[in-house]
Parts: sequence; C-alpha cells; structure tokens
Amino acid sequence: MRKIKNEELDRLSPEEFKIAEKIPAVLVLDDVRSAMNVGSAFRTSDAFRIEKIYLCGITAQPPHREINKTALGAQDSVEWDHVESISDCISQLKKDGYQVVAVEQADESTSLLDFEVEGDKKYGFVFGNEVFGVNDKVVETADTVLEIPQYGTKHSLNISVSIGVVLWDFVSKYKPI
Repeated sequence: MRKIKNEELDRLSPEEFKIAEKIPAVLVLDDVRSAMNVGSAFRTSDAFRIEKIYLCGITAQPPHREINKTALGAQDSVEWDHVESISDCISQLKKDGYQVVAVEQADESTSLLDFEVEGDKKYGFVFGNEVFGVNDKVVETADTVLEIPQYGTKHSLNISVSIGVVLWDFVSKYKPI
C-alpha cells in the first residue's frame, strides 16, 4: 500500500467546482468569533460540495489571513454571502424551501444518530457562536434541532469538528452525487 499523491486524486478545479452539481445543503455561521473556524467551514464545505455558506453577524469574511490559512483556497471555490441578521437569513432560507436545522443541545433535539435525510429536501445547517451557541430565536423556529451525541466529560465539540461530523453524516445519508 502507498499514499496517493495529490495529483492522483482527480479533484475538481475551483472553476469546475463552481459549476458542478452540489449537495442540497447550506451552512449558516452565526457570530462565529474564530476566523480559523470559518476557514475550516469553507474547507469542509468544499470537501462535501455544499452549495453555499452564509456568514452572519460578526462572523469573519474573506479575504482574511486566518480564513485563508485554514481554508487552503476553499474560500475561492465555495459560494458565500454575508447577512447581517441571522433572523433575516433564516427567514429567507425558509422562503426558499430549506429545512432549517439548528445544531445545538436542546430539550427536544433529535440525536444525529436518529436524523433522517429526505432526498427531495434542501437543508440549512445553523452553527452558532463558540461560547453562546445557536441564537435562541433560531432554536425556537428551526424545523429541527440536531444534537451530536457525546459520551465524555466535555459539554461541546469545537464548531469546526461539529461541522465536519454533521456534514459527513448528512452526505453519507443523502444520495451521493
């Protein structure tokens, strides 16, 4: 066995990525403080061919040195938009037919283990601030609140890890491109 070289991976160019069919999902990052977490979200979104990222509130936006450091160019392939108000973003996603999924610990959350993906629907996954989590109003109005099961002593995962776990789960349950 040998490691595969990057040039053997047959990846899309940024131009090919932009016109390629996407998985019907968007990320919404609300008041994410760390630009490195934002960069990681871009890189993960590129890996799973996600439609778009919405950067809300104080969330850092490209071009930014720390985003570039972790995104490794994905900030140029993944479509993104800045929306000042998380409420406006969520309202527009619902009007556009997205199922809004807040990733948060809540009293009536659905475990990621039990989350069922419906192939004919579009999904908007909302991730909140590293300290305060997803905005309470978003949790109240979300179509689903999704919780990642955890079995240790810590109360949460880093947002970049949570994004990777949720998107991998979603893509593995969705019919691949």
